[in-house]
Amino acid sequence: MPEDPLLDKVPPHSLEAEMAVLGAMLLSQEATGLVVQHLDAECFYRPQHRTLFSLLVRFYDKNQPVDLVLVQEALKSAGQLEEIGGTGYLVTLADSTPTLANAEYYARVVKDKALLRGLIQAGAEIIRDAHEQGRSVDEILGDSEKRVFAVTEHKIVGQAYDVRTILSQMMQTLDFQSGKTITGVETGLHDLDDRMRGLQPGEMIVLAARPSVGKSALALNIAEHVVCHLNQAVAFFSLEMSKEELALRLLSARAEVDGQRMRKGMLSEGEAKRVRDAAAFLYTVPLYIDDSPGMRVLDLRAKARRLYMRHNVKLIIVDYLQLMSGPGADESRQVEVANISRGLKSIARELRIPVVAVAQLRRPAPNQPRGDAPQISDLRESGAIEQDADVVLLLDRAATRTKPDDSPEYRQALGEAELIIGKQRNGPTGLVKLTWQREFTRFRSWSPREGEAPPANLAQYEPASAAADEDDQEHEAPF
Repeated sequence: MPEDPLLDKVPPHSLEAEMAVLGAMLLSQEATGLVVQHLDAECFYRPQHRTLFSLLVRFYDKNQPVDLVLVQEALKSAGQLEEIGGTGYLVTLADSTPTLANAEYYARVVKDKALLRGLIQAGAEIIRDAHEQGRSVDEILGDSEKRVFAVTEHKIVGQAYDVRTILSQMMQTLDFQSGKTITGVETGLHDLDDRMRGLQPGEMIVLAARPSVGKSALALNIAEHVVCHLNQAVAFFSLEMSKEELALRLLSARAEVDGQRMRKGMLSEGEAKRVRDAAAFLYTVPLYIDDSPGMRVLDLRAKARRLYMRHNVKLIIVDYLQLMSGPGADESRQVEVANISRGLKSIARELRIPVVAVAQLRRPAPNQPRGDAPQISDLRESGAIEQDADVVLLLDRAATRTKPDDSPEYRQALGEAELIIGKQRNGPTGLVKLTWQREFTRFRSWSPREGEAPPANLAQYEPASAAADEDDQEHEAPF
């Protein structure tokens, strides 16, 4: 292989910017406070500059005054004065700063050069991995994307903030006049948003239910609200339903047209117009659907990173968790599901956006009454899901677990649904009531009037038979 001339080039750096930054830090603690928000020692190209930066940060952390004499004595005591160039170099640094007002600008220049060097380092490691024997291509691709993503995300160095900074940021998110306290992504379900303050960034939210209850429909309803009403991008990974099925559900819910009749071409002129208008609107929304079957955590992480970087995705939905595959399959299904759950949690934390993981609940045991409400302990195949989740939502519809009859209570139950907040790390648990509109495959905030109104044809919306229940696949939609 011919030698690459790029490998002989000097890595990107700006000694002038580095000297200006250090000079500003020597003259002003305020400048140091600005600089440390952008840089750490590794951002400097010259080792001597890293040494001096670390010393100045220690002065700043201890709130000690800084001047040339004190810095000189500290370096002399550590045996590092000659290493950084002696007293004369300290004076040169102090004189190399045109104005303290530009300290933050110089810090950004140093940071940009460090990011470019990081990309070069990541590229070299990717080349090394590509030549390495004994590793799978998928594993190498995953590590490569992780390295590049780590460089692009390395913008601001973490630090401790005083309470004034925290309160200042928080006050910008609170609107005391309107009473709005939503700090995350709104779901469109008002009572749920009130309890949870929206779906919080970096959290893994598990939305679980028994088969045929409507968890996929609820997840799609949330996605619809985010893209249509908030105009924020959503990535919907569907491992069960095709993208065409999801689009049909979305169109039915948005147009509020019976999906079964829409599929059969039995719409009135007014309904057809609503469908066309809904399709034209949905054509413009930032919803990205991936219906790849049997997706692995490795695949999902790579796709999620790309969508996040290209489209600024604010919410990820996975439908559903137990259909994914992950590491640990050779050991046991419980270990595999635990690894999948941890993988989804790490994606939420890495991208700092909420990840909604739809999950399947166990069916009631033979000795358990069918009418019992679901519990967190019903999560199938692994207790790790409950442990990893920041929020666990349990969807329940009484009509799916009671025997059909012609009583008013049953007819009313068809329009009622309950969302149990079984776990919330940073908020209350409890029950949220919803209205279920089966003909549109839509959940809404609870409205007694809508909940009491029975469908026109009760038999059409009866729960699936016991024979159909033997299949674990969901059949929530009437189409």
